[in-house]
Amino acid sequence: MGRAFQNRKESMAKTAAAKTKVYSKYGREIYVCAKSGGVDPNANLSLRSLLDRAKKDQVPGHVIDRALEKASGVGGEDYSLARYEGFGPGNAMVIVECLTDNPNRTFGDVRACFTKTKSKIGTPGSVSHMFDHLAILAYTGEDEEAALEALMEADVDVTDIENENGLITVFAPPTDYAKARQALRESLGAEEFEIDEIQFLPQATTPVEGDDLAMFEKLLDMLNDLDDVQNVYHSAELP
Repeated sequence: MGRAFQNRKESMAKTAAAKTKVYSKYGREIYVCAKSGGVDPNANLSLRSLLDRAKKDQVPGHVIDRALEKASGVGGEDYSLARYEGFGPGNAMVIVECLTDNPNRTFGDVRACFTKTKSKIGTPGSVSHMFDHLAILAYTGEDEEAALEALMEADVDVTDIENENGLITVFAPPTDYAKARQALRESLGAEEFEIDEIQFLPQATTPVEGDDLAMFEKLLDMLNDLDDVQNVYHSAELP
């Protein structure tokens, strides 16, 4: 799992600059999370972790406050999760996660990104079965045995745990994300997480080179520029 995750981390670093609308995307995600689970982060553990990530990514306080205020009111936008799958240049698999108030518009926008980069959008499930959907928590530490013990005591179904260069990385099912995070914080004092996300990790990677590389990066840029797109996951192994 380590290599797949390393490729994912490198991919994230390459595409981070394309997320020019990161504040608005965080605002939308905070709104949806607070709307569904409540605006109190002490009671809504998913919201607490999301706010921690937003602050770590230097999202301004007024963006967070406005999203929480909207979520605590009556009515507001009705966003829903939309997920699209397909094959990008070089036949690398791609998963696109969106939050949208207009699925028809969002599907049209995402499909246009695939079409303009000679990619192919597929049906639901066409590539997601080749990814592992996992909660990933990484923090500075040395004792993975202590981490495993704390997680087992919290009844977390640990998928894998790694210790590399003083960084402990825990992989668990998405449904155990809040429990795992709370157990690591309370039992081991892991207040700062280097990685704190739920992701799709490819079970195998696909090298993308030459002309396909430029086209694949164009696909990522176009997708990340869409307001409705929250995350893009892929199996491409980029140089």
